[in-house]
Amino acid sequence: MLNKELPNILIVDDVPANVGILFEFLSENGFEVLVARNGENALQIAESIHPNLILLDIMMPGIDGFETCQYLKANPKTADIPVIFMTALADTVDKIKGLELGAVDYVTKPFHQEEVLARINTHLTIRQLQQQLEINNAELAAKNRALHEKNSELDAFAHTVAHDLKNPLSAIIGLTDLLLNTNTQLSPQALNYLKIMFKTGEKMVDIINGLLLLARISKEQVQQEPLNMQVIVESVQHRLMQLFLSHQGQIILPERWETAVGYPQWVEEVWANYMSNALKYGGKPPCLELGSTREGNFVRFWVKDNGNGLTAEAQSKLFAAFSRVTTGTEEGHGLGLSIVQRIINKLGGEIGVESELNKGSTFYFTLPTQAHAKTQGNNT
Repeated sequence: MLNKELPNILIVDDVPANVGILFEFLSENGFEVLVARNGENALQIAESIHPNLILLDIMMPGIDGFETCQYLKANPKTADIPVIFMTALADTVDKIKGLELGAVDYVTKPFHQEEVLARINTHLTIRQLQQQLEINNAELAAKNRALHEKNSELDAFAHTVAHDLKNPLSAIIGLTDLLLNTNTQLSPQALNYLKIMFKTGEKMVDIINGLLLLARISKEQVQQEPLNMQVIVESVQHRLMQLFLSHQGQIILPERWETAVGYPQWVEEVWANYMSNALKYGGKPPCLELGSTREGNFVRFWVKDNGNGLTAEAQSKLFAAFSRVTTGTEEGHGLGLSIVQRIINKLGGEIGVESELNKGSTFYFTLPTQAHAKTQGNNT
């Protein structure tokens, strides 16, 4: 037994001989024994004392054992008390009916004391484990609520701080840009310092925007729709035009795109991350090949580059937040691919990379087709 306190058993039987045998046997084995001669009396004792287990005879005057069990299970105060029916050896129908009414087990007459003791101890142990599990679940739920409240406070604080940082940073970037374009009297060294300030400020804004996007993805609920991938990719090309020019990048686009569903603004961020990485870490000059393939209920979209490829160790670290894989002279803040993973997971797809050293890399993501998305929606 797990419980060190003396467990109590309620015997419900109108036959004194049965009660006497059980009372003496159970008392000798360390139980506190209570007795009820009928169903009405059993219900009163069960509600007021709440015994650890009830041994319930079926055939009794007044309300029988089946009705008594029904009342016990219908009362929230007694519903959790394990009930073991006492029945004749041949009454198979009664055994089944008793279990259907909520009893946990049965013992047959004439009683085998070792069997009765084993069944009682088993169900007392099970009940105690259930009670401990309920306590643990309640404690865990309380901790989860407290953690959720703290996370909400932290999110609100981080969101406020991020916005408060963006305003002065934008001013610094704007003034630095103004000095770079209007002040011709500065020394070459001063101009170089201003360029470093400008680039650093832009990188800090990118980090803040990435953090804000990560926070939005985890909390925001969006309506998914069929994607016009041609329009989305063209928008990304415009966004990355300066990067294409500075790296002399080329791009190969498919003649047609397979149709999937998603949230356009988020999918644009995925393409922007994949394409900017391909430009920064691809070949010299970089050549990007984009495409899509239908794979069952999903569409796989991909960006293939002509870079040096990645080792298996580097691939395993790619999608972790704030993890950087050093390739060449370009340096990121380690948020881009973790944002991609968060977005695609939220949209019901998967991400990944296929790469070999000296053979380039293919970064891909999948999104559900419209028919599959409807099926999933109907099942949820």
